[in-house]
Amino acid sequence: MNSAHSWSLPPDQPTLGEHEVHIWRASLDYPPDSIGRFRRLLSQDELARADRFHFDIDHNHFIVGRASLRIILGFYLSTDPVKLKFDYDSYGKPSLAKPFDTTGLKFNLAHSGRLALYGMTLCPHIGVDLEQIRPEPDIEEVSERFFSSGEVARLRSLPAGLRRQAFFTCWTRKEAFIKAKGLGLSLALDQFEVTLGPEEPVLLLRTEWDQNEANRWSLKAIDVDPNYVAAIAVESSDWQLSCWQLDLNAVTTPAR
Repeated sequence: MNSAHSWSLPPDQPTLGEHEVHIWRASLDYPPDSIGRFRRLLSQDELARADRFHFDIDHNHFIVGRASLRIILGFYLSTDPVKLKFDYDSYGKPSLAKPFDTTGLKFNLAHSGRLALYGMTLCPHIGVDLEQIRPEPDIEEVSERFFSSGEVARLRSLPAGLRRQAFFTCWTRKEAFIKAKGLGLSLALDQFEVTLGPEEPVLLLRTEWDQNEANRWSLKAIDVDPNYVAAIAVESSDWQLSCWQLDLNAVTTPAR
């Protein structure tokens, strides 16, 4: 079951302890006349990616999302967000490039609809997923295609009115775990199992490839917004969560 989280304004200089995880919630909706200010923070490759979007809303959301990531990382690293550089693995997962790759800071991000989430930690691996609850897709067809047999059975056992929420709950937990593993969709969704019911504890139950894998991970549901479902996966069983709200209007962005 989702537990309520308090979304607080962050301290001026947020710091991470060894067993801490910080989740940042950010809106992607900003007036078009403010987008130019955020564009100045992005690298040329990020701008090229933004400009490939056909619709203005997707273009603007990408710019705000990447600017938010740079600003948040800049808080922790006491660095001008413009100076940050990223490496990407073969599955597209970003990480900090030199000289910041030695700081131990791990991050992951997700966006859906008008919101974005950013996870920050010193734990070995972190994954975050966020989904806006939508009337589509056909949850029975999708679950049978992607979920484990146990997850499909539990989904079918729920009252009809609870199944859509449970479907997105399952999906975000599985995606968060995959993103934390850094293996993209090469890791089949039906090869591991998570809880999904409204009264169940939030757990990675098992994996097909390693009977001890689930013991090394912990999942949490994140209460973001009534119209969204979110989850975080961390390779650690002992960590504390803090939830921060990012307000870009309160951030002074450097001129470029």
